[in-house]
Amino acid sequence: MQNPVKVLIVEDEPNALMGLAELISGWGYRTETARDGIEGWEKARAWAPEIVITDLKMPRMDGLGLLTKLTEDGSGMNVNLVVIVLTAMGSIDLAVDAMKMGAYDFLQKPVDPTRLRTILANAIRQRETEIELEVTRRRLRETGVLGGLIGTSPAMREILSLNERIAPSQVSVLITGESGTGKELVARTLHTLSPRKSRPFVAVNCAAIPETLIESELFGHEKGAFTGAVEKRAGCFELAAGGTLLLDEIGEMPAGTQAKLLRVLEDRKFRRLGGRTEQEVDVRVLAATNRDPEKSVADGSLRSDLFYRLNVFHIAMPPLREHLEDLPAMADAMIAEMNARHSRKVTGVAPSMLDRMMAYDWPGNGRELRNAIERAVILCPDGTPLDVGHLPPNFGKSHSATALALDAGLVPVRVGSTVDEGERLLILRTLEATGQNKTRAAEILGISLKTLHNKLKEYGKPGAD
Repeated sequence: MQNPVKVLIVEDEPNALMGLAELISGWGYRTETARDGIEGWEKARAWAPEIVITDLKMPRMDGLGLLTKLTEDGSGMNVNLVVIVLTAMGSIDLAVDAMKMGAYDFLQKPVDPTRLRTILANAIRQRETEIELEVTRRRLRETGVLGGLIGTSPAMREILSLNERIAPSQVSVLITGESGTGKELVARTLHTLSPRKSRPFVAVNCAAIPETLIESELFGHEKGAFTGAVEKRAGCFELAAGGTLLLDEIGEMPAGTQAKLLRVLEDRKFRRLGGRTEQEVDVRVLAATNRDPEKSVADGSLRSDLFYRLNVFHIAMPPLREHLEDLPAMADAMIAEMNARHSRKVTGVAPSMLDRMMAYDWPGNGRELRNAIERAVILCPDGTPLDVGHLPPNFGKSHSATALALDAGLVPVRVGSTVDEGERLLILRTLEATGQNKTRAAEILGISLKTLHNKLKEYGKPGAD
Protein backbone atom coordinates (compact mmCIF):
# COMPACT_ATOMS: atom_id res chain seq x y z
CA MET A 1 0.00 0.00 0.00
CA GLN A 2 1.38 3.39 -0.98
CA ASN A 3 -0.22 5.07 2.05
CA PRO A 4 -0.72 2.21 4.50
CA VAL A 5 -4.02 2.16 6.36
CA LYS A 6 -3.55 2.44 10.14
CA VAL A 7 -5.07 -0.41 12.18
CA LEU A 8 -5.27 -0.35 15.98
CA ILE A 9 -5.64 -3.80 17.62
CA VAL A 10 -7.07 -3.94 21.16
CA GLU A 11 -6.81 -7.37 22.83
CA ASP A 12 -5.98 -8.40 26.41
CA GLU A 13 -4.48 -11.80 25.50
CA PRO A 14 -0.79 -11.13 24.65
CA ASN A 15 -0.25 -14.00 22.20
CA ALA A 16 -3.43 -13.23 20.28
CA LEU A 17 -2.52 -9.53 20.23
CA MET A 18 0.95 -10.05 18.79
CA GLY A 19 -0.26 -12.70 16.37
CA LEU A 20 -2.88 -10.37 14.93
CA ALA A 21 -0.39 -7.50 14.70
CA GLU A 22 2.14 -9.62 12.79
CA LEU A 23 -0.54 -11.03 10.48
CA ILE A 24 -2.05 -7.65 9.59
CA SER A 25 1.33 -5.94 9.24
CA GLY A 26 2.29 -8.67 6.78
CA TRP A 27 -0.60 -7.58 4.56
CA GLY A 28 0.83 -4.07 4.29
CA TYR A 29 -1.12 -2.25 7.03
CA ARG A 30 0.45 -0.09 9.75
CA THR A 31 -0.46 -1.51 13.15
CA GLU A 32 -0.50 -0.34 16.75
CA THR A 33 -1.58 -2.39 19.78
CA ALA A 34 -3.32 -1.89 23.13
CA ARG A 35 -4.17 -4.35 25.93
CA ASP A 36 -7.51 -3.03 27.15
CA GLY A 37 -10.18 -0.49 26.32
CA ILE A 38 -8.66 2.41 28.26
CA GLU A 39 -5.25 2.02 26.61
CA GLY A 40 -7.01 1.54 23.28
CA TRP A 41 -8.95 4.78 23.72
CA GLU A 42 -5.80 6.72 24.59
CA LYS A 43 -3.89 5.35 21.57
CA ALA A 44 -6.84 5.94 19.26
CA ARG A 45 -6.95 9.63 20.24
CA ALA A 46 -3.19 10.03 19.83
CA TRP A 47 -2.64 7.91 16.71
CA ALA A 48 -5.96 8.47 14.77
CA PRO A 49 -6.31 5.01 13.16
CA GLU A 50 -8.65 4.36 10.25
CA ILE A 51 -9.62 0.90 11.55
CA VAL A 52 -9.92 -0.44 15.13
CA ILE A 53 -10.10 -4.17 15.85
CA THR A 54 -11.18 -4.78 19.45
CA ASP A 55 -11.97 -7.75 21.66
CA LEU A 56 -15.30 -7.52 23.48
CA LYS A 57 -14.38 -8.90 26.91
CA MET A 58 -11.40 -7.07 28.47
CA PRO A 59 -10.46 -5.67 31.90
CA ARG A 60 -10.88 -2.01 32.90
CA MET A 61 -12.92 -1.06 29.79
CA ASP A 62 -14.55 -3.70 27.57
CA GLY A 63 -15.07 -3.58 23.81
CA LEU A 64 -18.57 -2.11 24.02
CA GLY A 65 -17.28 0.67 26.26
CA LEU A 66 -14.47 1.41 23.81
CA LEU A 67 -16.90 1.37 20.90
CA THR A 68 -19.10 3.89 22.73
CA LYS A 69 -16.13 6.20 23.30
CA LEU A 70 -14.96 5.89 19.69
CA THR A 71 -18.37 6.73 18.25
CA GLU A 72 -19.31 9.54 20.67
CA ASP A 73 -20.11 12.84 18.99
CA GLY A 74 -17.42 15.41 19.69
CA SER A 75 -14.81 12.78 20.53
CA GLY A 76 -12.45 14.18 17.93
CA MET A 77 -12.14 10.81 16.19
CA ASN A 78 -12.24 10.34 12.43
CA VAL A 79 -15.91 10.31 11.36
CA ASN A 80 -15.11 7.48 8.95
CA LEU A 81 -13.50 5.28 11.62
CA VAL A 82 -14.29 1.57 11.15
CA VAL A 83 -14.60 -0.66 14.22
CA ILE A 84 -14.43 -4.47 13.98
CA VAL A 85 -15.18 -6.53 17.09
CA LEU A 86 -13.81 -9.94 18.11
CA THR A 87 -16.09 -12.30 20.00
CA ALA A 88 -15.74 -15.72 21.59
CA MET A 89 -18.14 -18.56 20.81
CA GLY A 90 -21.42 -17.99 22.63
CA SER A 91 -21.14 -14.19 22.60
CA ILE A 92 -22.87 -13.57 19.26
CA ASP A 93 -25.59 -11.52 20.99
CA LEU A 94 -22.93 -9.07 22.26
CA ALA A 95 -21.50 -8.82 18.75
CA VAL A 96 -24.95 -8.03 17.34
CA ASP A 97 -25.37 -5.36 20.03
CA ALA A 98 -22.01 -3.91 18.97
CA MET A 99 -23.15 -3.69 15.34
CA LYS A 100 -26.32 -1.90 16.43
CA MET A 101 -24.05 0.59 18.24
CA GLY A 102 -22.03 1.26 15.09
CA ALA A 103 -19.49 -1.55 14.68
CA TYR A 104 -18.75 -2.43 11.06
CA ASP A 105 -18.56 -6.22 11.45
CA PHE A 106 -17.56 -8.97 13.89
CA LEU A 107 -15.28 -12.01 13.87
CA GLN A 108 -15.49 -15.13 16.02
CA LYS A 109 -12.40 -16.43 17.75
CA PRO A 110 -10.16 -18.08 16.79
CA VAL A 111 -9.81 -15.57 13.98
CA ASP A 112 -9.98 -16.93 10.43
CA PRO A 113 -7.22 -15.05 8.53
CA THR A 114 -9.05 -15.27 5.18
CA ARG A 115 -12.21 -13.84 6.69
CA LEU A 116 -10.26 -11.10 8.48
CA ARG A 117 -8.46 -10.06 5.31
CA THR A 118 -11.78 -9.87 3.44
CA ILE A 119 -13.34 -7.72 6.18
CA LEU A 120 -10.37 -5.34 6.17
CA ALA A 121 -10.57 -4.97 2.38
CA ASN A 122 -14.31 -4.30 2.61
CA ALA A 123 -13.73 -1.78 5.39
CA ILE A 124 -11.35 0.20 3.18
CA ARG A 125 -13.98 0.25 0.43
CA GLN A 126 -16.50 1.50 2.98
CA ARG A 127 -14.29 4.47 3.82
CA GLU A 128 -14.13 5.38 0.14
CA THR A 129 -17.90 4.98 -0.14
CA GLU A 130 -18.44 7.29 2.84
CA ILE A 131 -16.77 10.14 0.95
CA GLU A 132 -19.10 9.59 -2.02
CA LEU A 133 -22.04 9.31 0.36
CA GLU A 134 -21.48 12.83 1.64
CA VAL A 135 -22.54 14.12 -1.79
CA THR A 136 -25.60 11.85 -1.66
CA ARG A 137 -26.51 13.15 1.80
CA ARG A 138 -26.43 16.74 0.56
CA ARG A 139 -28.69 15.78 -2.32
CA LEU A 140 -31.04 14.04 0.10
CA ARG A 141 -31.30 17.12 2.30
CA GLU A 142 -31.90 19.40 -0.68
CA THR A 143 -34.20 17.32 -2.90
CA GLY A 144 -35.66 14.38 -0.96
CA VAL A 145 -34.13 11.89 -3.43
CA LEU A 146 -32.00 8.90 -2.42
CA GLY A 147 -31.18 6.35 -5.10
CA GLY A 148 -34.54 5.38 -6.56
CA LEU A 149 -36.47 6.50 -3.45
CA ILE A 150 -38.32 9.81 -3.56
CA GLY A 151 -40.19 11.75 -0.89
CA THR A 152 -40.25 14.86 1.28
CA SER A 153 -43.09 13.76 3.58
CA PRO A 154 -42.14 13.07 7.22
CA ALA A 155 -42.65 9.33 6.68
CA MET A 156 -40.37 9.17 3.64
CA ARG A 157 -37.79 11.56 5.11
CA GLU A 158 -37.38 9.10 7.97
CA ILE A 159 -37.02 6.18 5.54
CA LEU A 160 -34.46 8.05 3.40
CA SER A 161 -32.44 9.11 6.42
CA LEU A 162 -32.34 5.56 7.82
CA ASN A 163 -31.29 4.20 4.42
CA GLU A 164 -28.35 6.56 4.03
CA ARG A 165 -27.15 5.87 7.60
CA ILE A 166 -27.15 2.08 7.43
CA ALA A 167 -26.28 1.54 3.74
CA PRO A 168 -22.46 1.56 4.27
CA SER A 169 -22.61 -1.07 7.03
CA GLN A 170 -22.67 -4.86 6.71
CA VAL A 171 -25.69 -5.42 8.97
CA SER A 172 -28.77 -7.38 7.96
CA VAL A 173 -31.94 -5.36 7.41
CA LEU A 174 -35.57 -6.51 7.55
CA ILE A 175 -37.82 -4.50 5.21
CA THR A 176 -41.58 -4.70 5.74
CA GLY A 177 -44.59 -3.14 4.06
CA GLU A 178 -47.58 -3.84 1.86
CA SER A 179 -47.09 -5.20 -1.62
CA GLY A 180 -45.95 -2.48 -4.02
CA THR A 181 -44.57 -0.09 -1.41
CA GLY A 182 -41.01 -0.36 -2.72
CA LYS A 183 -39.33 -2.96 -0.51
CA GLU A 184 -37.03 -4.17 -3.30
CA LEU A 185 -36.30 -0.55 -4.22
CA VAL A 186 -35.10 0.02 -0.64
CA ALA A 187 -32.89 -3.05 -0.88
CA ARG A 188 -31.38 -1.89 -4.17
CA THR A 189 -30.75 1.55 -2.70
CA LEU A 190 -28.97 0.03 0.31
CA HIS A 191 -26.80 -1.94 -2.11
CA THR A 192 -26.09 1.02 -4.41
CA LEU A 193 -24.96 3.20 -1.50
CA SER A 194 -22.76 0.49 0.05
CA PRO A 195 -19.14 -0.53 -0.55
CA ARG A 196 -20.61 -3.57 -2.33
CA LYS A 197 -22.15 -1.51 -5.14
CA SER A 198 -19.74 -2.86 -7.79
CA ARG A 199 -20.65 -6.45 -6.90
CA PRO A 200 -23.90 -8.33 -7.74
CA PHE A 201 -27.34 -7.59 -6.31
CA VAL A 202 -29.46 -10.77 -6.34
CA ALA A 203 -33.14 -10.89 -5.37
CA VAL A 204 -35.07 -14.12 -4.82
CA ASN A 205 -38.79 -14.46 -4.05
CA CYS A 206 -39.08 -17.25 -1.48
CA ALA A 207 -42.85 -17.54 -2.05
CA ALA A 208 -42.49 -18.24 -5.77
CA ILE A 209 -40.07 -21.19 -5.46
CA PRO A 210 -41.41 -24.72 -4.82
CA GLU A 211 -40.38 -26.10 -1.43
CA THR A 212 -38.48 -28.94 -3.10
CA LEU A 213 -36.23 -26.52 -5.01
CA ILE A 214 -35.62 -23.62 -2.64
CA GLU A 215 -32.46 -25.03 -1.02
CA SER A 216 -30.94 -25.66 -4.44
CA GLU A 217 -31.92 -22.12 -5.47
CA LEU A 218 -30.20 -20.62 -2.42
CA PHE A 219 -27.16 -22.86 -1.97
CA GLY A 220 -26.73 -24.53 -5.36
CA HIS A 221 -26.19 -28.23 -5.98
CA GLU A 222 -23.66 -30.73 -7.28
CA LYS A 223 -24.27 -32.94 -10.28
CA GLY A 224 -26.37 -35.91 -9.24
CA ALA A 225 -27.47 -34.37 -5.92
CA PHE A 226 -31.08 -35.25 -6.74
CA THR A 227 -33.18 -36.49 -9.65
CA GLY A 228 -32.84 -33.96 -12.44
CA ALA A 229 -29.56 -32.46 -11.21
CA VAL A 230 -27.72 -33.18 -14.46
CA GLU A 231 -24.99 -30.62 -13.85
CA LYS A 232 -23.43 -28.53 -11.09
CA ARG A 233 -25.30 -25.29 -10.40
CA ALA A 234 -24.39 -22.20 -8.36
CA GLY A 235 -27.00 -20.89 -5.93
CA CYS A 236 -27.96 -17.35 -5.03
CA PHE A 237 -25.31 -17.06 -2.33
CA GLU A 238 -22.58 -17.81 -4.86
CA LEU A 239 -24.13 -15.56 -7.50
CA ALA A 240 -24.21 -12.68 -4.99
CA ALA A 241 -20.57 -13.20 -3.86
CA GLY A 242 -19.17 -9.95 -2.50
CA GLY A 243 -22.53 -8.24 -3.04
CA THR A 244 -26.05 -8.22 -1.61
CA LEU A 245 -28.74 -10.92 -1.46
CA LEU A 246 -32.41 -9.96 -0.96
CA LEU A 247 -34.67 -12.73 0.38
CA ASP A 248 -38.18 -11.52 -0.45
CA GLU A 249 -41.19 -12.99 1.39
CA ILE A 250 -38.88 -14.56 3.97
CA GLY A 251 -41.85 -15.83 5.99
CA GLU A 252 -42.79 -18.18 3.15
CA MET A 253 -39.46 -20.04 3.38
CA PRO A 254 -39.82 -23.65 4.67
CA ALA A 255 -38.80 -24.16 8.31
CA GLY A 256 -35.95 -26.54 7.46
CA THR A 257 -34.46 -24.07 4.99
CA GLN A 258 -34.79 -21.28 7.57
CA ALA A 259 -32.64 -23.33 9.96
CA LYS A 260 -29.94 -23.76 7.29
CA LEU A 261 -30.09 -20.07 6.39
CA LEU A 262 -29.58 -19.13 10.05
CA ARG A 263 -26.45 -21.28 10.17
CA VAL A 264 -25.09 -19.59 7.04
CA LEU A 265 -25.71 -16.15 8.55
CA GLU A 266 -23.91 -17.10 11.78
CA ASP A 267 -20.99 -19.13 10.37
CA ARG A 268 -20.58 -17.34 7.00
CA LYS A 269 -20.29 -20.76 5.33
CA PHE A 270 -22.59 -22.92 3.21
CA ARG A 271 -22.58 -26.25 1.43
CA ARG A 272 -24.12 -27.05 -1.94
CA LEU A 273 -26.72 -29.83 -1.99
CA GLY A 274 -24.78 -33.03 -2.50
CA GLY A 275 -21.50 -31.29 -1.72
CA ARG A 276 -18.90 -32.52 0.74
CA THR A 277 -17.08 -29.29 1.55
CA GLU A 278 -18.20 -25.95 2.93
CA GLN A 279 -17.53 -22.68 1.14
CA GLU A 280 -16.89 -19.27 2.69
CA VAL A 281 -19.58 -16.71 1.88
CA ASP A 282 -19.18 -12.92 1.82
CA VAL A 283 -22.71 -11.65 1.18
CA ARG A 284 -24.83 -9.01 2.88
CA VAL A 285 -28.29 -10.48 3.43
CA LEU A 286 -31.42 -8.34 3.36
CA ALA A 287 -34.92 -9.74 3.90
CA ALA A 288 -38.40 -8.47 3.06
CA THR A 289 -41.96 -9.45 3.90
CA ASN A 290 -45.43 -7.98 3.43
CA ARG A 291 -46.61 -9.65 6.64
CA ASP A 292 -46.16 -8.47 10.22
CA PRO A 293 -42.95 -10.37 11.14
CA GLU A 294 -43.87 -10.63 14.81
CA LYS A 295 -47.16 -12.30 13.86
CA SER A 296 -45.20 -14.63 11.58
CA VAL A 297 -43.00 -15.56 14.54
CA ALA A 298 -46.07 -16.08 16.72
CA ASP A 299 -47.79 -18.39 14.22
CA GLY A 300 -44.58 -20.35 13.60
CA SER A 301 -44.08 -19.47 9.94
CA LEU A 302 -40.88 -17.52 10.76
CA ARG A 303 -38.27 -18.82 13.20
CA SER A 304 -37.73 -16.43 16.10
CA ASP A 305 -33.93 -16.84 16.05
CA LEU A 306 -33.82 -16.10 12.30
CA PHE A 307 -36.07 -13.08 12.81
CA TYR A 308 -33.75 -11.62 15.47
CA ARG A 309 -30.69 -12.32 13.32
CA LEU A 310 -32.20 -10.54 10.30
CA ASN A 311 -33.86 -7.74 12.25
CA VAL A 312 -30.69 -5.85 13.23
CA PHE A 313 -32.37 -2.88 11.55
CA HIS A 314 -36.03 -2.66 10.54
CA ILE A 315 -37.32 -0.46 7.72
CA ALA A 316 -41.13 -0.28 7.57
CA MET A 317 -42.30 1.12 4.23
CA PRO A 318 -45.50 3.20 4.51
CA PRO A 319 -48.37 2.59 2.08
CA LEU A 320 -48.79 5.32 -0.55
CA ARG A 321 -52.13 6.42 0.94
CA GLU A 322 -50.22 7.56 4.06
CA HIS A 323 -47.86 9.88 2.18
CA LEU A 324 -49.87 11.12 -0.81
CA GLU A 325 -48.01 14.43 -0.65
CA ASP A 326 -45.10 12.58 -2.30
CA LEU A 327 -47.23 11.42 -5.24
CA PRO A 328 -46.59 14.44 -7.56
CA ALA A 329 -42.80 14.06 -7.28
CA MET A 330 -43.08 10.28 -7.71
CA ALA A 331 -45.27 10.74 -10.80
CA ASP A 332 -42.83 13.22 -12.34
CA ALA A 333 -39.93 10.81 -11.85
CA MET A 334 -41.93 7.94 -13.34
CA ILE A 335 -42.94 10.05 -16.35
CA ALA A 336 -39.30 10.89 -17.01
CA GLU A 337 -38.42 7.18 -16.79
CA MET A 338 -41.30 6.13 -19.09
CA ASN A 339 -40.51 8.90 -21.61
CA ALA A 340 -37.00 7.49 -21.91
CA ARG A 341 -38.15 3.87 -22.01
CA HIS A 342 -40.86 4.38 -24.65
CA SER A 343 -39.29 7.31 -26.59
CA ARG A 344 -42.13 9.66 -25.65
CA LYS A 345 -42.26 13.39 -24.80
CA VAL A 346 -45.04 13.70 -22.22
CA THR A 347 -44.79 17.05 -20.40
CA GLY A 348 -46.19 16.23 -16.95
CA VAL A 349 -49.58 15.70 -15.27
CA ALA A 350 -52.63 17.90 -15.85
CA PRO A 351 -54.23 19.33 -12.65
CA SER A 352 -57.47 17.39 -13.24
CA MET A 353 -55.62 14.06 -13.38
CA LEU A 354 -53.50 14.96 -10.37
CA ASP A 355 -56.67 15.72 -8.38
CA ARG A 356 -58.08 12.29 -9.30
CA MET A 357 -54.88 10.56 -8.29
CA MET A 358 -54.64 12.42 -4.99
CA ALA A 359 -58.22 11.39 -4.13
CA TYR A 360 -57.48 7.68 -4.64
CA ASP A 361 -56.21 5.35 -1.90
CA TRP A 362 -53.86 3.30 -4.16
CA PRO A 363 -54.33 -0.22 -2.73
CA GLY A 364 -51.53 -1.43 -5.02
CA ASN A 365 -49.25 1.37 -3.77
CA GLY A 366 -46.28 2.51 -5.86
CA ARG A 367 -46.50 -0.46 -8.21
CA GLU A 368 -50.09 0.45 -9.12
CA LEU A 369 -49.05 4.08 -9.60
CA ARG A 370 -46.20 3.04 -11.90
CA ASN A 371 -48.52 0.86 -14.00
CA ALA A 372 -51.07 3.69 -14.30
CA ILE A 373 -48.36 6.19 -15.29
CA GLU A 374 -46.84 3.84 -17.87
CA ARG A 375 -50.22 3.19 -19.48
CA ALA A 376 -51.00 6.91 -19.55
CA VAL A 377 -47.60 7.83 -21.07
CA ILE A 378 -48.12 5.34 -23.89
CA LEU A 379 -51.60 6.76 -24.66
CA CYS A 380 -50.72 10.45 -24.25
CA PRO A 381 -49.70 12.44 -27.38
CA ASP A 382 -46.19 13.90 -27.35
CA GLY A 383 -45.86 17.44 -26.09
CA THR A 384 -48.95 17.29 -23.84
CA PRO A 385 -49.51 16.41 -20.16
CA LEU A 386 -51.23 13.28 -18.89
CA ASP A 387 -54.97 13.81 -18.45
CA VAL A 388 -57.90 12.00 -16.85
CA GLY A 389 -58.74 10.29 -20.14
CA HIS A 390 -55.44 8.44 -20.02
CA LEU A 391 -56.30 6.67 -16.74
CA PRO A 392 -57.64 3.07 -16.78
CA PRO A 393 -61.44 2.87 -17.37
CA ASN A 394 -62.26 1.63 -13.85
CA PHE A 395 -59.77 3.89 -12.08
CA GLY A 396 -60.94 4.91 -8.61
CA LYS A 397 -63.33 2.00 -8.13
CA SER A 398 -63.36 0.85 -4.49
CA HIS A 399 -60.98 -1.99 -3.71
CA SER A 400 -61.78 -2.25 -0.02
CA ALA A 401 -61.66 -5.70 1.52
CA THR A 402 -65.39 -5.48 2.39
CA ALA A 403 -66.40 -4.59 -1.16
CA LEU A 404 -64.22 -7.33 -2.57
CA ALA A 405 -65.70 -9.89 -0.21
CA LEU A 406 -69.21 -8.87 -1.31
CA ASP A 407 -68.21 -9.07 -4.96
CA ALA A 408 -66.68 -12.49 -4.35
CA GLY A 409 -70.04 -13.65 -2.97
CA LEU A 410 -71.58 -12.93 -6.39
CA VAL A 411 -69.29 -15.24 -8.34
CA PRO A 412 -71.63 -17.22 -10.63
CA VAL A 413 -71.25 -20.99 -10.24
CA ARG A 414 -73.46 -23.29 -12.31
CA VAL A 415 -75.35 -26.10 -10.62
CA GLY A 416 -73.37 -29.24 -11.26
CA SER A 417 -69.99 -27.48 -11.11
CA THR A 418 -67.28 -29.10 -9.01
CA VAL A 419 -65.91 -27.57 -5.83
CA ASP A 420 -62.56 -27.17 -7.61
CA GLU A 421 -64.21 -25.18 -10.41
CA GLY A 422 -65.98 -22.94 -7.89
CA GLU A 423 -62.69 -22.35 -6.08
CA ARG A 424 -60.97 -21.50 -9.37
CA LEU A 425 -63.64 -18.95 -10.29
CA LEU A 426 -63.50 -17.38 -6.82
CA ILE A 427 -59.71 -17.02 -6.93
CA LEU A 428 -59.61 -15.60 -10.45
CA ARG A 429 -62.52 -13.20 -9.77
CA THR A 430 -60.83 -11.94 -6.60
CA LEU A 431 -57.59 -11.40 -8.50
CA GLU A 432 -59.48 -9.48 -11.17
CA ALA A 433 -61.11 -7.28 -8.53
CA THR A 434 -57.75 -6.51 -6.90
CA GLY A 435 -56.13 -5.55 -10.18
CA GLN A 436 -54.00 -8.76 -10.09
CA ASN A 437 -52.59 -7.85 -6.66
CA LYS A 438 -51.88 -11.38 -5.43
CA THR A 439 -50.94 -10.37 -1.90
CA ARG A 440 -54.23 -8.53 -1.34
CA ALA A 441 -56.18 -11.34 -3.01
CA ALA A 442 -54.56 -13.94 -0.73
CA GLU A 443 -55.50 -11.87 2.34
CA ILE A 444 -59.15 -11.61 1.20
CA LEU A 445 -59.35 -15.31 0.37
CA GLY A 446 -57.81 -16.26 3.72
CA ILE A 447 -54.97 -18.28 2.20
CA SER A 448 -51.20 -17.84 2.16
CA LEU A 449 -49.45 -16.18 -0.76
CA LYS A 450 -47.63 -19.45 -1.41
CA THR A 451 -50.94 -21.35 -1.65
CA LEU A 452 -52.24 -18.75 -4.11
CA HIS A 453 -49.12 -19.13 -6.27
CA ASN A 454 -49.57 -22.91 -6.28
CA LYS A 455 -53.25 -22.60 -7.26
CA LEU A 456 -52.41 -20.23 -10.12
CA LYS A 457 -49.76 -22.65 -11.31
CA GLU A 458 -52.43 -25.38 -11.42
CA TYR A 459 -54.58 -23.04 -13.52
CA GLY A 460 -51.71 -22.32 -15.91
CA LYS A 461 -51.33 -18.76 -14.62
CA PRO A 462 -47.96 -18.72 -12.77
CA GLY A 463 -46.32 -15.50 -11.65
CA ALA A 464 -45.49 -13.36 -8.64
CA ASP A 465 -46.75 -10.01 -7.47
